[in-house]
Amino acid sequence: MADSAIDAVTENNPPLEPGWWSVLEPIFATEAIDRLRDFLRTELRAGKQVLPAKTDWFNAFNAAPFDQVRVVILGQDPYPTPGHAHGLSFSVRPDVRPLPKSLINIFKEMASDLGIHNTAGDLTPWANQGVLLLNAVLTVPARQPAGHQNQGWELITDAAITALAARSKPVVFVLWGAAAQRKAALIAPHNNNQRHLIIQSPHPSPLSAYRGFFGSHPFSRINEFLVQQGEPPIDWRT
Repeated sequence: MADSAIDAVTENNPPLEPGWWSVLEPIFATEAIDRLRDFLRTELRAGKQVLPAKTDWFNAFNAAPFDQVRVVILGQDPYPTPGHAHGLSFSVRPDVRPLPKSLINIFKEMASDLGIHNTAGDLTPWANQGVLLLNAVLTVPARQPAGHQNQGWELITDAAITALAARSKPVVFVLWGAAAQRKAALIAPHNNNQRHLIIQSPHPSPLSAYRGFFGSHPFSRINEFLVQQGEPPIDWRT
């Protein structure tokens, strides 16, 4: 396969849902994203395995069109285990077993919160209801967590968060862990009337879930807010 997905990071017709393209087009035209493109090309031409597959880099945007986003669940970067990531934060491909520990803890909290006992790790059904499952960084080298941080992806994903915060339509922003919570600074300037709901807690990883993620009831809080806005609740079953 040619470098078409890499070119799509910078060129005029990336494989993005039209609403997202209209929002993010100025970012794709910057020199910083040119440098990201060059970095990704260099990684691949050096024989490094970049995750997820190139065709999945923009899955989060394409699965949840800009005008339909109601909830944002922000992750850090894709799973670094080959075969796991497919472009949606915290989600794994349907055949992945065992599930990643953070996702197991998310499902534990869901069972406690809503009585839903999910076992399928593909969270695409959430995305199809307007849940943007966005990682701050959209690629990672195999087996090297955080290996592509600070290379340019954050410019794109920060712009996406800012654009959603600037909309008049209320959004729930779910910020788990310190890295995600730093993104609250992007939301705050557009939330003076508190039209958006921001849910913050420790990360669901085994290292921090017992420090306040368990018992935080994020899923029922999301649905209560959506219903208050006249929106249907999210069906969290996978």
